[in-house]
Amino acid sequence: MNLTSGQLYWPAIQSDQGMPYPKLEEDIACDVLVVGGGIAGTSCAYALHKAGVDTVLVDKRRIGCGSTSANTGLLQYSNDIMLTSCIENFGEQAGVRFYRLGLEALDHLERESSELDVFPDFYRRDSLCFASKTQDVPLLKKEFDALAAHGFPARYLDSCDLNDLFAFEKPAAILTQGDAEVNPFGYARSLALTGHRRGMRIFERTEVRRLASDRSSVTFVTAEGKKIKARKAVLTMGYETQEIQCNSSASLSSTYAIATEPVVAGTISGWPDRCLIWETARPYLYMRRTADERVIVGGLDIDLAEPEERDRRLEGKSKRLLADTIKLFPSLEGIRIDYAWSGTFCSTDDGLPLIGEQDGFPNCYFALIYGGNGMIYSAMASKIIVGLITSGRHADAALFGFDRPTLRKRAFLHS
Repeated sequence: MNLTSGQLYWPAIQSDQGMPYPKLEEDIACDVLVVGGGIAGTSCAYALHKAGVDTVLVDKRRIGCGSTSANTGLLQYSNDIMLTSCIENFGEQAGVRFYRLGLEALDHLERESSELDVFPDFYRRDSLCFASKTQDVPLLKKEFDALAAHGFPARYLDSCDLNDLFAFEKPAAILTQGDAEVNPFGYARSLALTGHRRGMRIFERTEVRRLASDRSSVTFVTAEGKKIKARKAVLTMGYETQEIQCNSSASLSSTYAIATEPVVAGTISGWPDRCLIWETARPYLYMRRTADERVIVGGLDIDLAEPEERDRRLEGKSKRLLADTIKLFPSLEGIRIDYAWSGTFCSTDDGLPLIGEQDGFPNCYFALIYGGNGMIYSAMASKIIVGLITSGRHADAALFGFDRPTLRKRAFLHS
């Protein structure tokens, strides 16, 4: 599957392109095989290895070179689906738990970042979600009330508060605390490198084509006919999983992003504390700053998955992303785009990822990180997968299972 196109920012600025792991050239065996070397696969493999499980990680490309390379690296416990909608769709206990898991994932990622051999530029940031239009203000206020009632770190800003702090005027906003930014490509690479240095086996350019299962094991056969026998397998091929097992609750679309040229220090006014920014409109604009002083902007998603048409729109979408950014921050007038890219995106009917076992794949677990919070979901998945494999259960597994009842209930931000 053609997952990305254009000029990708993270691979271009990565000074260390990662250890060149070998291609599998012989039959091997392990306790758990993880298929897919993006952020989901590296997170699960690293967590399993830390838990003492003999783990092998394989990818048909190089580590991190699928959808992870197009990730913009905004980490937020707030979600595409607001807490109020989560409560309505999943019930109060499950909806609030889902948001709690987002906060826990951020703390997990912060701790994990500090232990990796290469630091992936993880920094805690506030997030601003502004009302795109006046009609969204009641929705935003209702959301803040729900966040506050359940103890989530957030502050409501009316138009005066917001306009005093930021360069743009909007009718209202929620400022959440405890979110973060990261280099997602670097994070996946560092997870692999750190795990490998501690004994985890990794094979790149190794594509698995066929699998066979019995009661106690699963065997994968690579494109070159080499066999990998494992007690269990974790399939983390992301959106490409739709090609081997089409989940009717998942739908593909396309998204766009740009990274500007570096901004001279002090040029941007009215952007306090380098916070993450997004909005209530759908599709929404979102943006952040980078360690090398660029502005990354993403959005303008379309319900279209054909790579040719997705790519044809890249130039126009990139220009619009830049224009929308300058509207918010007029001090950026004249800035140029250095990188522009598009990517395939997938979401589920209820907005949550798919994690766990699936009929027809004995001894296999899936970690399909569908939705707008990829790294947060990957951190959640790594804990759930470790629990399912090492002890046969995890307290939060049912919320993300393939048989959950909400998969047939379309859940939107605006309920």
